[in-house]
Amino acid sequence: MLTKVNHDALSSILGTNLFLLKLVRQKVSGVKSILKAYNGHIDGLNKQSIKEALQIIQSKQIAKVFLDGSNLGSLAKVIKKKHPKIEVITFFHNVEVRFFWGAFYSKMSFRSLAVLVVNYLAERKSVLYSDKRVCLSNRDSKLLKKIYARESTYITPMVLEDKMPVGFDKANTFSKDKYVLFVGGTFYANIFGIKWFVNNVVPHVDIKLYIVGLGFEKLREELEVNSHVKVIGAVDSLSDWYKKSQFVIAPIFDGSGMKTKVAEALMYGKKVVGTPEAFSGYVDSLPQAGWVCKTAEEFIEAINCAKTEITLPFDNELRRIYENKYSVLSAKKRLGKILND
Repeated sequence: MLTKVNHDALSSILGTNLFLLKLVRQKVSGVKSILKAYNGHIDGLNKQSIKEALQIIQSKQIAKVFLDGSNLGSLAKVIKKKHPKIEVITFFHNVEVRFFWGAFYSKMSFRSLAVLVVNYLAERKSVLYSDKRVCLSNRDSKLLKKIYARESTYITPMVLEDKMPVGFDKANTFSKDKYVLFVGGTFYANIFGIKWFVNNVVPHVDIKLYIVGLGFEKLREELEVNSHVKVIGAVDSLSDWYKKSQFVIAPIFDGSGMKTKVAEALMYGKKVVGTPEAFSGYVDSLPQAGWVCKTAEEFIEAINCAKTEITLPFDNELRRIYENKYSVLSAKKRLGKILND
């Protein structure tokens, strides 16, 4: 999602001077593929795609290369070795080694350990061979420095394509069946967080909780512990579910980068009740954006407060925060500055 937004913003800035090399991911299987992965050939990066990138650089006389992901460190290294004067800009969606450490710790296996090591090696090259390192937050920048001894050169927050339908902001009263909304896919931190919330918070608050996200339908039996919780699972349109919600919860306790669903809630004019991890990178949007909670007791208190304070289904101030900080237009301005500095 963020990759598409970055592409659209760069395309708007550079026009026909933007040349795109799209990588096609391939499944890693067999000893030969695993050895190549340890050399940085991951997520579609391989001998052929590196050769193609170098051909584009040579034929188009490229002066700047934007790498959308710190997993492309091997390409950054090759470019700087062959073309030292070319400026390499790498966009760090996460501190990948931190993200995959969390995944490994959650489910320890040889495969998850291998993925962690492979991404560490790739990301290390990105840090070493990039002229400009772009992170989503100060937290990620500090983590880069802690792990790799180099911080980011630029901070540019989460960006989200505007998907709010026309007329979404016109409602001025809640429907009778309003609810609290959780949105997210089934990656380890979301699963842990929503299970914790259902077990430790839901029994103590008078709310109807809807859980929306691909894969959660498989956890319906485990999560629908009482009539207050309803698992929806995958949906065609998120806007329909945001529209009737009173506010959004984000009980996320682990991860890296910024959480997309917080920016998404702001886009739809909804407040968020979430953890410090959920609000990482959004600190300057608080307290308008919602409530920060570290414990079950704090979640209970914040939810009771939100139920009383939130009287309108759409908050124009939150929408303005999205437009000013997390929209494609705001990203275009920031990326333009990064390219021209």
